[in-house]
Amino acid sequence: MTESKLEALKGPVGPWRGAAPLAGSGIAVVCFTAALALAWMSAGTLLLIFAGVLLGVFLDGLTRALAYVLPLPRSLRLTLASVTVALLALGFATYGGTTVAQQGRDLGSTIKTQADSVNTWLADHGIDVPLLGPAKDDGRSAREPGQQESGLGGLASGLLKSSGSVLSSAGSVLGPATAVVLGLVDAVGNLLVIVFLGAAFAADPHSYRDGVLRFIPPTKRRRGAKVLDGAGETLRHWLFGQLLTMTAIFLFTWAGLAFLGIGGALILGLQAGLLAFVPTVGPLVAGLVILLAALASGPKALLGALGVYLAVQCLESYGLTPFIQKRALDIPPATIFAGQLVLGVIFGLWGIALALPLLAVIKVLLEQLYVEDTLGEHPGH
Repeated sequence: MTESKLEALKGPVGPWRGAAPLAGSGIAVVCFTAALALAWMSAGTLLLIFAGVLLGVFLDGLTRALAYVLPLPRSLRLTLASVTVALLALGFATYGGTTVAQQGRDLGSTIKTQADSVNTWLADHGIDVPLLGPAKDDGRSAREPGQQESGLGGLASGLLKSSGSVLSSAGSVLGPATAVVLGLVDAVGNLLVIVFLGAAFAADPHSYRDGVLRFIPPTKRRRGAKVLDGAGETLRHWLFGQLLTMTAIFLFTWAGLAFLGIGGALILGLQAGLLAFVPTVGPLVAGLVILLAALASGPKALLGALGVYLAVQCLESYGLTPFIQKRALDIPPATIFAGQLVLGVIFGLWGIALALPLLAVIKVLLEQLYVEDTLGEHPGH
């Protein structure tokens, strides 16, 4: 048989050969690009869901921990953990809310006064710092024309601005009050979404885990389950370690500032503990607030507050974090800072706040899917 007949028996030649794989690759590229575009447009919603996952991981961890002391069914342990967390939050808001609110108002006035004083001193020496100047509010939102607000705040904004609403004219008169109401609605709505998602994830985590595994080929499901379990375990260890670190920072800062006699020590310690959730950026903001508040009590109080801040940061950086978070997260500080910059640019404030748990998950995925499966190496070697 001649060579031409053999080629004819092999099937189509020329541009038609390999057309199906090429078309499949093109479809895959288009689908991947569409998925990236969808993720970019719904980044705020995705990060809100991730915050709900974190709450679910926290409640699930509490439920697992209760199993060592209370031999009860999982549903009862989850209910007990959820009710305990809710009662603690309600108790803090009820009994400590008045003190915190009063100290917060006093602290806000103090910081504004001190910022104006610093701004005046800098202006007298020829240095113009607009960020420290008094805020100018003309009653209008800083949003660009035509830009839409997302979330429940956008829904409330649409209702307030609808042509048939009586509040549409009052909104222009109230000005800042309307912005505060919309911001409060948005914040409360986001909080309710996070609580609902966290409770749903913690109630039946295996259903969501198995649902994700259904999208993985059967031959890879065992490996996929191991990766998901590893990511969940890492998040649990990091989250509980971070809560211990935040509590310690709150207590030490509160005690140190109260010993120095600085007003608003409770709220200053509380904001330092909460901002410790955001690495690198959070402690800097907390330190600036502490120094501005201490400036009202004189130079000695300012130096004392600076000493307390530096001592707490040294304790957190060289004592608490390496000891508590060593098992959960071992990422160099420069990598964390770079990740914050990238996620902050892409996702805004949510990206900065959730940078560390996101980096923890990314680290697990890279180690298990790329370093171990692709390169055939163990991360510790």
